[in-house]
Amino acid sequence: MAAYIIANVDVTDPEQYNVYKQLSTHAMTTHNVKLLARGGETLALEGNTPTRTVIIEFETMEAAEAFYNSPEYLAARQARESAAHMTMYVVQGV
Repeated sequence: MAAYIIANVDVTDPEQYNVYKQLSTHAMTTHNVKLLARGGETLALEGNTPTRTVIIEFETMEAAEAFYNSPEYLAARQARESAAHMTMYVVQGV
């Protein structure tokens, strides 16, 4: 069953965040994930509008967790530490 990593991001250091984007793109390519949204226009229907939203599709919850814990994405996460505040979670599809 499909699973989705959803991230709401508040970028605090755009230059350093670009390093994260390069590394996370490499991780996504390595793990053959499907990128559904990455920072496109957002319209709040209820509540606050996130600054930046990313949605990535995986075949399973396990694949999403494996991506998150991979050495490739760990390098990206380390580059992002001082560049953004992020809420990230994985949700199972239907």
